[in-house]
Order: sequence, then structure tokens, then C-alpha cells
Amino acid sequence: MVFSSLEFIYLFMPPVLFVFFILRHLQWEKGIIWWLIASSIAFYAWWSPLHLILLLGSVAVNFVLHKMIQQNSSKFFLTIGIVGNLATLAYFKYADFLLSNFSLISGVETPLLHIVLPLAISFFTFQQISFLYDTYSGRIEECDFAKYCLFVVFFPQLIAGPIVLQKHTIPQFTMSSFNKNAAINISVGATLFIIGLFKKIVLADGIAPIANTVFNAGEAGQSIPFEAAWMGTIAYTFQIYFDFSGYCDMALGLARIFGIRLPINFNSPYKAVNIVDSWRRWHITLSAFLRTYLYIPLGGNKKGLSRRYINLSATMLLGGLWHGASWNFVFWGLLHGFYLIINHAWAAFFPQKENTSAFLRFIERLVAQSLTLLAIMVAWVFFRAESFGTALAVLKGMFGQTLYYDTKFWSHALTDTDFFWFQAIALTAIVIIAPNSIEIVRKYRPVIDVKSNSETLKSTFVPLRKFLRWRPSLAWSASFFVVGIVSLVQIYRLDELTEFIYFNF
Repeated sequence: MVFSSLEFIYLFMPPVLFVFFILRHLQWEKGIIWWLIASSIAFYAWWSPLHLILLLGSVAVNFVLHKMIQQNSSKFFLTIGIVGNLATLAYFKYADFLLSNFSLISGVETPLLHIVLPLAISFFTFQQISFLYDTYSGRIEECDFAKYCLFVVFFPQLIAGPIVLQKHTIPQFTMSSFNKNAAINISVGATLFIIGLFKKIVLADGIAPIANTVFNAGEAGQSIPFEAAWMGTIAYTFQIYFDFSGYCDMALGLARIFGIRLPINFNSPYKAVNIVDSWRRWHITLSAFLRTYLYIPLGGNKKGLSRRYINLSATMLLGGLWHGASWNFVFWGLLHGFYLIINHAWAAFFPQKENTSAFLRFIERLVAQSLTLLAIMVAWVFFRAESFGTALAVLKGMFGQTLYYDTKFWSHALTDTDFFWFQAIALTAIVIIAPNSIEIVRKYRPVIDVKSNSETLKSTFVPLRKFLRWRPSLAWSASFFVVGIVSLVQIYRLDELTEFIYFNF
């Protein structure tokens, strides 16, 4: 079950909300917590009842380890917990990858295990590692098993993030949070959910067929011409943006309906002026986790320049591998590590000049944004492609190196190119010029740690800010009602509902 499915919208959410508000009326805090746990378990079990055993077993074991670490301040139990969690993740996610590479290197045919990757294992593993580490460091919020269980399995963030820390949500699992203004919570939450649904169903899924056509043709051995290569890459650049942005909005909206704020996880990354800025805006909680629990423990930038660059590369390599068991993901991570090294070196050798004219600053920003986005697009080719061969075929096409290709095939495969370029221009305007959903509802603090007047949001907000600030009014309600109806109609028209891209990680 995904957020954008009719089953979720019509069958899952209505009874969950109905019982929640009954328990809220009764002021039964424990009842609400256990009801949300039960609802989250049902949500996960819809996908795979068998893997539910793994999820609940992981929750139980890690809570016991938490208690043992808390009682003994034991680094031994922390180590057991981290190794155990990572070993479980490695088995399910990387066993077949390692076996296939062993067979390739050794020449010895090793049968694969054909393991089915449990949904959300990367996310709930990282959350529980952070919880154990925070327990050992003495930064833990007091909680019982019920609150810990909800911290891990809370369905708005269970499947694809954000990666929440215990300090983010456990303090909110109280009657005071559940009791907050229900009308505002539902209004803000529903607004974010509808924005996210529109992004996923209409924008991301609307442009996905172009990306699929080009990359599937490359996988089938077709040579890719210049225009097709750029169309496929641009299409996927927008697809993954609106797919993940839509998911993040829906997750924030669903949590807010229950009075819970999640951490910010997406903040217009294509407006970034460099790669460092981009990673501060894309999958923000993953970036923060890698920085806090990997980059800094490796030494960060405190052990010399060369060690800093090694730490950056290692962190991004593991970040790429976290996304999937594929050499393409490894290379994608290393490529971003290389980008970050160039970014830091450039900043060191060419510090930003002060007292430049407004026009020159505008030109510098435009060039910086364009180069950053181009670098990101090149990296996305490796992220999307199923193999290195496909990625190289697309890149050869993008840079005009494809000399011979099947003209008849491509004339049938890509028929309405004019409409695509119209789509691309419209989506570019949305991505670069328009405010994002958090900025639109920022007066009502849609995320934790970012206040309504935050500089984080001001820095990307456009001059239309007053006009585009959401408020609970008839006009806004009517507008989003129409957007929601358009999205639902599109769901009915789809032959097959697609999952969110990050559900695969």
C-alpha cells in the first residue's frame, strides 16, 4: 500500500482517523499510541505479512539493547547493536550482490539466495542505530516500549523517511501534541498531502514514460541519439525530484494530521548553488545521519585536508551503497564525493568576493545553479540506469558521441517531442521559481526545527510570497479541492500505480 493508492485513501485512512479522534476525545494517550502502532503494523503488513516478523523482531531486540546500554553504559552492547543491525541490513540488501561479484571475480559459479528486500529496512535500521548511539551518549529522551515502537513504525515516515531521531518524535507522543488544534492540523496536513499527491501522480508519473523509454532502450542495446538522451535525462531529473518531493510532502501532511511534526527532508535542492548546498536540501535527514554518525566519527575535517577528502569520499560511497546493491549506486556516491571535494577546494582557493554588484551576483548565481544542476543530472544517469553500459550509452548521446542509431525506432519511441519540451519548461519554472510546499504553509510551522520566519525558507522564497502563503480560507480550500480531484482522476486513469522511487531503498 502506498500513500497515492486508492486503498490507502479510501480504506486505510478513514478508520484510522475515526478511531484516533474517538481516543482523542476520551483523552487516552496510551490508547492513541497503541492505535497508531496497530495502524502502522497493518500498513506495513499490507505489503508483506512475512517481513512484519523481521520489523517487529528488530524493534523488540533493539529496545532490549537500549535498556542494557542505559543500565550499564556499556559500549559492548552498543557495538553488538550496531553490528547486529548492519549485519541484518547487509544480509538482506547485499548478500546476492556480494555473491554475484564473487562469482564474477573467482570464476566459481555461486548460486544466489534470491532474497526479497524487506520494505523500509534501510530506514528503520538507521533509525534504530541512531537510537542506540544516542542512548550510549546520554542524549536519549525517556520513553517506554510503546513510544519506542511508535518512533520506529509510525507509518507516515516508516517506508521512505524522513530518517527521524528519537529527539524529533518521541517528545511529541503525548496528549498535549495530540490535543493541538485539530482543525488547523487537518487543514495543513491535508494541504501538504494533496500537494504531494499531485506532484507524484500528475508531475512525476506524467513525465516518467519518457525516462523509461530512453533508459529501457539503452538497456536493450539501442544507441541513443542526442535529443533522446537529453530528453530521458531531463525527464528522470524531474521524475525523481517530484516523486521524492511528493512523498516528503505526503509524509509531513499525514503526520501533521495527528498533531506530529517531522523534520524537514526536502527543500528545493535544484535551487542549490553548489553540491554542498544541494546535499543540505536533498534528503536532508540522510545527509545529517551520514554526517553525524559516519563523517564526524571518521574525523570529519579535523585531521588535515587529505584526510578530509578521504572521509568525504568514504561517506558518499557508503551513502551511494545505502541506496542499493549495485555498482551504479557505488559510482553515483563516489561521483558526488568527487563533486564535494571540488566544491570544497574551489571555495578554499577562490573565496567569494564581497561588494560585487547586484547584476554580477545574479549572473554568478545563475552560472553556479546551472553548473550544479548539470553535475547532478550527469550523476542521475548512473542512479537511474540498470547497468554501466546503459549509463554510458545515455552519456554518449548527451555529449553527441552517438554517430549511428536506429532513426525508425526513435521516431516511433518518442513521438511528441514538442509537448515534452513544453513540459520541461513548465516543470523548470516550478522547480526554480515557485516556492516549495513548506514555504507555502510555513506560517503554520509544517516541520520541526524550522520556524515560520526561518532564514532557511526565506532564502528560497520568491517575490510572490504573500500571494502564495496558504491560509485556511474558502478560496484556498476550493483550489486544493480541485487539485485533489485532478489527482484522483489521474489515479483512476493509470493502468498501473507506481511506487515511490525511494520505496526501493
